[in-house]
Amino acid sequence: MSHDHNHSHGFTGHTAGANQRRIGIAALLTGLFMVAEVVGGLISGSLALLADAAHMLTDFAALGLGWFAFRLSRRPSDERRTFGYHRFEVLVAFVNGLALFVIAGFIVVEAVDRLRSPGDILGGTMLVVAIGGLIVNIVVFAILHGADRDNLNIRGAVLHVLGDMLGSVAAIVAAVVILATGWTPIDTILSVLVAALVLVSAWRLVRDAGHVLLEGAPEGLDMADVEPHLVESVAGLREVHHVHAWSITPERRMATLHACIEEAADGTVVTRAIKMELKRRFAIGHATVEIERDCCADHDHAHPHADAHLKDRSA
Repeated sequence: MSHDHNHSHGFTGHTAGANQRRIGIAALLTGLFMVAEVVGGLISGSLALLADAAHMLTDFAALGLGWFAFRLSRRPSDERRTFGYHRFEVLVAFVNGLALFVIAGFIVVEAVDRLRSPGDILGGTMLVVAIGGLIVNIVVFAILHGADRDNLNIRGAVLHVLGDMLGSVAAIVAAVVILATGWTPIDTILSVLVAALVLVSAWRLVRDAGHVLLEGAPEGLDMADVEPHLVESVAGLREVHHVHAWSITPERRMATLHACIEEAADGTVVTRAIKMELKRRFAIGHATVEIERDCCADHDHAHPHADAHLKDRSA
């Protein structure tokens, strides 16, 4: 098997450090305002505020866990984890997505209970706290917006914050309606609307993180294009098979493949050319290439050119 001897999988750098700092600041701001929102929700009696406070609690946990994931991912690889700890970021994003489902369910259950037993709501207190929450969420969103948006961990954090922003907007609208008309059911109705929007975002995050965890092909990569492109672009390459592509994280694409080459071709030269094309055309930064000539080491695959080649050699 031909391979590149530079097996460093240290994917950390300036971007990872910036992501860690941004998500750490976001966690701190979210945690501080979460306490104020819980107090405001209890005083005003607003379900929208309490639901948003519950969301902010999970946001704080999610952002804190995300910060820890970035910190952990900077640890070097070892004998047990040869690709390091980068996949932990994806696992955190998956858990964050599941947490969003739980939050949405909690909001809906509380909304049904509130419709059955409506209570008084202090619209003024609710409005002040909701405006403060929106300001904090906008600041946190701005902080995270400058981070790497392709990172699933960042995406999970941004989705949590967007859910909070929607919750704050809903609480503001509900407070204004209550102050103007006294119609308290608007608080519950808007809470359920926010829950529905949160569910959509949660599903997308769980789907994308789950795809990575299941070793699915990288987003935007058409596996059917890999073999014909390589055969056409790399001199001395006859056939490519057993092609597998996946991601450690969405930014860290990996691939393995078998390459059947011409008898006179230099295996090292072909391997380097294949890796260059995979990186240039498909953004695959690390590939393992097995060089073959007459037959495949895996007996279930026969090269179409093998029989004719062997006849030529025996003639």
